[in-house]
Amino acid sequence: MNIEFGNRHLLELYEQGKCSKYRIDRSILRKFFMRVQSLEAAKDIYDLWQTPSLNFEKLTGFSNRYSIRLQDKWRLEFEINPSDDSKTCSSIRIIELSNHYR
Repeated sequence: MNIEFGNRHLLELYEQGKCSKYRIDRSILRKFFMRVQSLEAAKDIYDLWQTPSLNFEKLTGFSNRYSIRLQDKWRLEFEINPSDDSKTCSSIRIIELSNHYR
């Protein structure tokens, strides 16, 4: 799938491994890289559903926003934009890296 970043801070975090906005532990940063690579490697959204450890879920209040688990409290929020009529192959726009239970 095609991956886009919703803001420059996430892109900076992914490319450089650090960012002034996101001050996170190394273990969470490592999981962030792993999850983005998992999103890139997925052929369609069903690949994400088949991995229970991701805790792939649709966020309420949004039409196309989803999240996956990084580690205990941390979630990676993204939008899925279908690129064809089957709605399985798509592009993903990563929106936020959030501390789910602040």
